[in-house]
Amino acid sequence: MKTIVQGSLITTFRCNAKCNMCNIWKNQTKPEEEIDYHYYEKLPAGLRINITGGESTIRKDIDDIFRVLYPKAKLLELSTNGFNTETIVALANKYPNILIRVSLEGLPKLNDDKRGTVNGFDHALRTMLELRKTKCKNIGFSVVISPDNYKDLLPLYELCVALGVELGNSVVHNSWYFHKEDNLLTSQEALKAHDEFTKALLTSKRRGLKAKLKDYGRAYFNKSIHRRLRGDEPGYRPPCGALHDFFFIDPWGNVSPCNGSAEEWIIGNIKEDSFENIMNSDKAKEVAKKVAACDRNCAFIVTERHDMVRKPWKPIWWVIKNKWRIAQGKEICW
Repeated sequence: MKTIVQGSLITTFRCNAKCNMCNIWKNQTKPEEEIDYHYYEKLPAGLRINITGGESTIRKDIDDIFRVLYPKAKLLELSTNGFNTETIVALANKYPNILIRVSLEGLPKLNDDKRGTVNGFDHALRTMLELRKTKCKNIGFSVVISPDNYKDLLPLYELCVALGVELGNSVVHNSWYFHKEDNLLTSQEALKAHDEFTKALLTSKRRGLKAKLKDYGRAYFNKSIHRRLRGDEPGYRPPCGALHDFFFIDPWGNVSPCNGSAEEWIIGNIKEDSFENIMNSDKAKEVAKKVAACDRNCAFIVTERHDMVRKPWKPIWWVIKNKWRIAQGKEICW
């Protein structure tokens, strides 16, 4: 229990987008079957908590969820597609110390094609512009890198630099959570664009040392993404911290170690038992063995972040080495 630092709450599978890399929208939950917000009171204090979906701002009780979790979370994060601007801005004004990431998959045409939305880019950008007027300063976009949006990766980063907001990124996966097993995971075409993106991070043009350091750290995280895109053999990423460092709770209240496995490894339900009992149960020990034997090689920031904190010399040395290589006109050493 002492090592667990992050929980991701999948508050709903309802979604107002139709992303081509995620089939949640084809497997939506009904409002009446989604976990009631008061069950989140069972979670321990001091966690980093990500509120996600589906699109979590669809829930009518989203403010109640934040009201319960905001005082007890070390950091409360909202992952959203930015459609519900008024709701998102209201949360930012009421709970200013949260982290907000608005999903984009590219510039306007590509974004809307990939996400199956009409004016989705417009909604996301308008939401971000309104968020910049609030007291919430930990704001930014996020992008899921896939073999069909890599051309817009660098322009998205340049847009974020110009706006003075963050750009979080991940890479496409297949799993029970995304209801997908046919996403193309490797791409030789995407490698060059991803290389240029990482070079931009390592030569950050952002203002202020803190902002530059964030870019350097994200460049290091992208090392695993690059190896995934080029199809490296298993073993390129740090040991998975699922169930040890982080956990997930699905819309029905089921607790599981991660969102990357082929099937959901449920260890208990937060509506039926205490969080402590669930995490220390025999079922949790049984699933921990599955996690240890898992070879899916997910490249999620949640695993990388904990490894970077525990072994800070690894990203520091990698960043220094590759900044020197770039200065010498050499390629990044992945």
